[in-house]
Parts: sequence; C-alpha cells; structure tokens
Amino acid sequence: MHSVLDELAWRGLVVQTTGREALGSALADGPISLYCGFDPTAASLHVGHLTQVLTMRRLQLAGHHPYALVGGATGLIGDPRMSGERVLNDAEIVSTWVESLRGQISRFLDLEGEHAVTMVNNLDWIGQMSALDFLRDMGKHFRMGTMLAKDTVARRLQSDEGISYTEFSYQVLQGIDYLELHRRHGVSLQYGGNDQWGNLVAGVDLVHKVEGHDVHALTTPLVTKADGSKFGKSEGGAVWLDAELTSPYAFHQFWLNAADADVVNYLKYFTFRTQEEIAELEHATEAASHERAAQKLLADEITTMVHGHQATTQAKAAAAVLFGRGDVRELDEATISAITRELPNVEVSTTTPLVDAFVEVGIAASKGAARRDAAGGGLSVNGEKLTADDLGRETGDFEQLPGRHLLLRRGRKNAAMVRLLG
Repeated sequence: MHSVLDELAWRGLVVQTTGREALGSALADGPISLYCGFDPTAASLHVGHLTQVLTMRRLQLAGHHPYALVGGATGLIGDPRMSGERVLNDAEIVSTWVESLRGQISRFLDLEGEHAVTMVNNLDWIGQMSALDFLRDMGKHFRMGTMLAKDTVARRLQSDEGISYTEFSYQVLQGIDYLELHRRHGVSLQYGGNDQWGNLVAGVDLVHKVEGHDVHALTTPLVTKADGSKFGKSEGGAVWLDAELTSPYAFHQFWLNAADADVVNYLKYFTFRTQEEIAELEHATEAASHERAAQKLLADEITTMVHGHQATTQAKAAAAVLFGRGDVRELDEATISAITRELPNVEVSTTTPLVDAFVEVGIAASKGAARRDAAGGGLSVNGEKLTADDLGRETGDFEQLPGRHLLLRRGRKNAAMVRLLG
C-alpha cells in the first residue's frame, strides 16, 4: 500500500470524497487532524459502528490525530431517519449514554502518545449557543434549496408524517461541529457512513464560507449482507458491543455465521489482516468452504478485540457444549446465561423429580419415553449419563452449574436448560 488512503480504498472503505487527489495529498503531507461523530441514541454502539471506529484506528496507526466526537447535543435531537420522527430522549439519559459510548470507543484507540485520540462532546459548544447566535451566525450560511435536496429530508417531506424543524436542523448542527473542531484543533477531515454525505458536505461548505479554508470529507460504505439485508441484525435486534446487551457467545456466533459471499469483505472492514493474509483466506473459502476457516478467524479476532481473549475462549467452549462437545462445567455464569437464551429453558423447584423436568422442558415426550431413553444411555445432566433410576431423584440432588442451572440433554442434538428455584 502506498498510503493510508490506498489501504482504505483496497479495503472498500472509501465511497465518496470531496476530492480524492487533494485528500490523498493532505494525508501524505500530514499528519492531519480528523474526526468522526457518534450520536448517543442508545446505551451502546452496535457492530455497524465498528466500521467507523476501526477506520479511526487505521488513520491513527498511520500517524494522524483522531478526534472522536460523541454528540451530547446532537444526540438530544437525532439525525433524521428515512421514516418517522425519532423519540427525543431525556437529557440525563443522553448524558449517561455519552459516557458509555466514550468508554467503548476508547477501548479501540491509543489514549496516550503522539497520536492519542481526543474525546470531544459537541454539547460543549452547541450548548453555549443562543437561538439568536444559531440563526444569525450560522443559519445565514445554509441555503434552503440545498438542505431540502438532501435525500432523507426530501423523502420525509413527501411522506405523511413530514419532518419537524428539530430534525431538519440537524445538518446545521453537524456543520457547526466541523467548524468548531477546525477552529479549535485544526481538524481538516471528517468522515462517516455514506448516508452522512450531505451532512459532511454541509460542514465542508461552512468551514469554507466562514474561515475561507478548504477541508475534506470521506464516506465509508453502509455495510449490508450480500443478499441486501441489514448488517448487524439478528432475530433479537441489533448486535451490540456491550456484553450485557449481546453476549460474547451470541457476538461470536454472529460473525461465525457470516456467509461466504460476505466474509472476505468483513475481514477487510473489521480486521487488521494484510492483503496477502486475506487473499489466502479467500482462497481457502473457495477451496474448502465447509471448513469455514475465514469465518472462524473473523469471529475469533473480532470477539477478542471487543470482549477479550477469555470471552472468546468461553464463547467457543459454549458452542462446543451446545453441539454436544466440551464440558459445560467449565463455563462461567455469564456464558451459561448466554447459552440458556439459545436453548429451550424452564424454571423448576429443587424438589421436582428429574423425569418431570425432562418432560416439562420438552426434551422427552413423556415420563415413559424419558425412562426408555435413560435405559438406553441417551440422557444426561451436565454431561453425566443417567440411568432410569436417576430420573426418580430430585433436581436439587444434582451438582448445579453457575446460576443454579442444569443442562439436560437427549443425545447430542437435543439440549435444554433448567434453572432451579427454592
């Protein structure tokens, strides 16, 4: 790679720029200061945000100065969506989310040294601006025709619900962010997802009108799956970076289940593997898709990056247990809870006969069926084979897993979890 821009382009991380040659020269002549913004619309970032966070890491490693903006002000308003007004969250909740996101972003970046990331909050300047200052000093630089032509705004204006002035003004606020960061820190590049192009260009234009300086903008792709469906969505919703919202096990499984058509792009976007290494993994996928070598590496590396090595080890151990391999007694409580959510599960009393627990959770069709399966060596609790006589014992007689759980299994393919009460 000749430059960081060349690397970003090879990885498919460059969609639009305000001028590829000018930006390439600025980066080559650098270091430059750059920023990306993250609005606190939830308590956690999700996997879609990783594109932006890791792009910042790549630029930092290339010797540039990153500013990570968590929008305490813009988060109170929200960037307009394609349909429907956003719910305006309470200021205290947004403030809490700001701190949560700052902590998450910081984990991926160098916090010390010559190119240390600087965390900023646009509430520090927008919160000090009066309505008259906003209209007189900033609003006069924005033209209605340009603002109305923005794709999201145009769609919302044509819809039944329309768009409020609150959300319409968002693009002005983002432009102010670029101007303030340029004034305060000499920031000359803003980047974001491709749906942010209109907002980014608004900031570029504002800096030019007010300061007379030429600055840059770059967009990264909105990651989708090969079939066109949304990236980072599971049956339960978004795949979050917070382990309390998406367990490391579920997080690891998300990447492990990547389609062959997607995995090479994901390796480019979300890992720091070289072009040669990714080419080898692409070849391995083509030659032996069933081995899923690329998916395994992708899942391991990203889970370790986000949650740590121990969490990755536990996630893989949990998967082995679910597929009838490995020792469930080696898993910690958080992982036991995670796989419980993946399995049929019920709560029973410690005095419940074990045979009733097998029937209640659906592992056995009846008590008679359970006894026949046990007699044939097909039933187990926490990996220990049962006899027909064992089924008459109470659930509380068996050694419990963390969180007061028992893993019941019939054969290798049928498993369920019961939690003991009392």
